[in-house]
Amino acid sequence: MPEEIVITSHPVHNLPDYESSYHSFSWQKEEQYLTGLPGNKGLNIAYEAVDRHAAGKLANTLALRCIRKDRSTRDFTYTDLQRLSARFANVLVNLGIKKGEKVFALTGRIPELYIAALGTFKVTAVFCPLFSAFGPEPVFQRLSRGDAKVLVTTRALFEKKVAPLLDRLPLLQFILLTDEEVVGNNKVLSLQGLMQAASDEFLIPATNPGDPALLHFTSGTTGMPKGALHVHHAVLTHYVTGKYVLDFQPGDIFWCTADPGWVTGTSYGIIAPLVNGITNVVDEEDFDAARWFSILEEQKVNIWYTAPTAIRRLMRMNIRPREEYKLQFLRLVGSVGEPLHAEAVLWGEEKLGLPVLDNWWQTETGGIMIANYPSLLVKPGSMGKPLPGIEAAIAEITDKDINILTAPGTQGHLVLKKGWPSMFCAYLHEDERYQKCFRGEWYITGDLAKRDADGYYWFVGRADDIIKTSGHMVGPFEVESILMEHTTVAEAAVIGKPDPVIGEMVKAFIVLKQGFTGNENVQQDIIAYARKKLGAAVAPKEIAFVSELPKTRSGKILRRLLKARELGLPEGDTSTLEQF
Repeated sequence: MPEEIVITSHPVHNLPDYESSYHSFSWQKEEQYLTGLPGNKGLNIAYEAVDRHAAGKLANTLALRCIRKDRSTRDFTYTDLQRLSARFANVLVNLGIKKGEKVFALTGRIPELYIAALGTFKVTAVFCPLFSAFGPEPVFQRLSRGDAKVLVTTRALFEKKVAPLLDRLPLLQFILLTDEEVVGNNKVLSLQGLMQAASDEFLIPATNPGDPALLHFTSGTTGMPKGALHVHHAVLTHYVTGKYVLDFQPGDIFWCTADPGWVTGTSYGIIAPLVNGITNVVDEEDFDAARWFSILEEQKVNIWYTAPTAIRRLMRMNIRPREEYKLQFLRLVGSVGEPLHAEAVLWGEEKLGLPVLDNWWQTETGGIMIANYPSLLVKPGSMGKPLPGIEAAIAEITDKDINILTAPGTQGHLVLKKGWPSMFCAYLHEDERYQKCFRGEWYITGDLAKRDADGYYWFVGRADDIIKTSGHMVGPFEVESILMEHTTVAEAAVIGKPDPVIGEMVKAFIVLKQGFTGNENVQQDIIAYARKKLGAAVAPKEIAFVSELPKTRSGKILRRLLKARELGLPEGDTSTLEQF
């Protein structure tokens, strides 16, 4: 095991003594640092993130800096965000959007995305961001299953990915185009025009902490994408994790590289930095190593939150960051999305002068649950320790029971005791599926882990076969469904194949229809079709043609067996195998 690392770059931390803070922690006490809506009218994310700061000493503080692809910037103070989000809220009210209705966004990381999120929170509607890289079918699935009433997007994305779907989306009432100056027809409208006509004053209505605020889709392995619903009370988790895990200090400049289409890009790319009153940097461009390091230098970033995929890409490049760039302001680097190998933690220590601090959470948890903290020893490769206020455990789970395992080093299911503020409140339209996530007072994460004698958690693997590729959560079913639409495909099964750069690549095993031969031309045609429908990030990068797929006697495809044979691993129990 790699040697433990002591962080000494910033002697004063918000969590100077983990053990005492963990045992004395109270969510109620932390909530006192939030002000709540005036007149005791509840708790609203947008008020805590923007309006309360705009009404105080942070009014003219830089809240959001958006870096365009050409490196020009657009800045917003907390007062700017208050007024612009109020305009968007009034736009929604003028369109007749009511509490709990769904407002979707399909854009790149442009200012309108962030303003739309905050404005949606203000009217107590539900905000759902989508990856702009999604193909038409994933977009349709989410808009349809999410009961979308409003979609904020660009002209190009609308024409390419949404316009062909309109006949299949009867509930979608308004498309607001961010780059269209003409107001448009009754359905496709100019967001610019609507914003200009709207008032920049808006009174946030009474908001119950349990009112829905956020919808994020996460792919499963046995069905279509699941819509995890989160409430306004989640802002307390975002505040606490920003303060204690990311160690936000007054005047900090923070950069989260995640797109808001991924839950990290909303929880920590929008809400957490703003509710903590610091400056949030956003880059519109995709990954580019030189660009990223120059942004860290030019923007004098203090805290950088990114993903293992990006870290691994940087590790493969012949760059000496501390010698080639001025990174003296950087004091914390965090990572989330996939398990971070010890080598990556040590790379950070060597190349950046800071270990990369891994942390763990899920779409369902809404915020960081287990983390490495700047005030604690770092065990490279470990997930770290639970957030104060979070009770984690390792458990043995049966169909009906749960048995908590206490012996150090014992492998089992990672479970969390219910009750933290950002715990998802539902899978949209799937109550039975939601209830299956719990055994009594415990939430079952679906991940396998172990806890050592010092209380550090170590990720072991996933209990199902979900695929994590380049920060995307990809469920085999939705990929297989698209592959099956191809004229040559009879059956399809998808697995994640380890890749040193993107975590896992999507690989498909395909049985062709009679009369077709699995040659290179057919292979490329299937891949091209999948990319067009799903987007390049989700579509398979490799295809293998097989004569049969392994199945149980009930007809369920055994993806785990495909993966075991692909990687030369033990096949495990094959007693239910029908044939292969």
